[in-house]
Amino acid sequence: MKPCIVWQTDFGLKWGAVAAMRGVCKQVDPTLECVDITHEIEQYNILAASREIMYVEPFWPKGTVFVSVVDPGVGTDRRACAAKLKDGNYIVTPDNGTLTHLFYQVGIDEIREIDESVNRYPGTEDVSVFHGRDIFAYTAARLAAGVIDFNGVGPAYPIEEIVLFRQDMIKAQVDGTTIKGIVSSVSDPFGSIALNILSSDFKAAGCRHGDHLHVTLSDQGTVYFDQDVLYEKSFGYVDVGEPILFDSSTNYIELGINQGNFRDTFRVKAGSDHTFVIVK
Repeated sequence: MKPCIVWQTDFGLKWGAVAAMRGVCKQVDPTLECVDITHEIEQYNILAASREIMYVEPFWPKGTVFVSVVDPGVGTDRRACAAKLKDGNYIVTPDNGTLTHLFYQVGIDEIREIDESVNRYPGTEDVSVFHGRDIFAYTAARLAAGVIDFNGVGPAYPIEEIVLFRQDMIKAQVDGTTIKGIVSSVSDPFGSIALNILSSDFKAAGCRHGDHLHVTLSDQGTVYFDQDVLYEKSFGYVDVGEPILFDSSTNYIELGINQGNFRDTFRVKAGSDHTFVIVK
């Protein structure tokens, strides 16, 4: 059985871009299965792409080929690449920071720059604005179908040259009883917000279920949330309408409201300007 192609983009589904990518895959091999993560990543938000792929990748079997296309530098000299992960999966993507979470949390065994003279959909050589279709989908399909092996992607280059976000963008800083970081995601459909600290690191910092922790949220230094919050396993440990810190399904700490929407209530956004401080 051939591996699935599992992909995400910031293209949306209101036009034909994703269907065109699927069509390229089916032309390479009609038996290939294409599965969506999402096509609603915030446009141009590479950090969100890095985070989103990390949420999904560990739950797919060895050999899966992931494709992530959030590519504001499309058509420039940024590298188009495929990476072999330490758990045996692959990802085909622009090397623009998208690999950051996978690099730190899964590990990368090898990375190769896509040889466009071989791995480019024929007839698109004059197109520079749709590498998702012409290069990434085509290369991923050829890899998943066994038309090429990983060596056939193109020349290897040093792992040290992979473009990465600063580590403090993806990993909160723990200093004694204080944890500082950023809001990494506000995409939860129930309105909880994800903080950039793993549950395991939260516990290693001494935080335990049942603790009341002081949480401060700021937007470019302006505080808009500042109160004690219970840390527990799930929403039902607080009254309806009350905030709670909990271990999310993605193994990060999230902040939500029992039967409410934390993101919309406090108009929370994600990114380096949107920070949190938790004091034990």
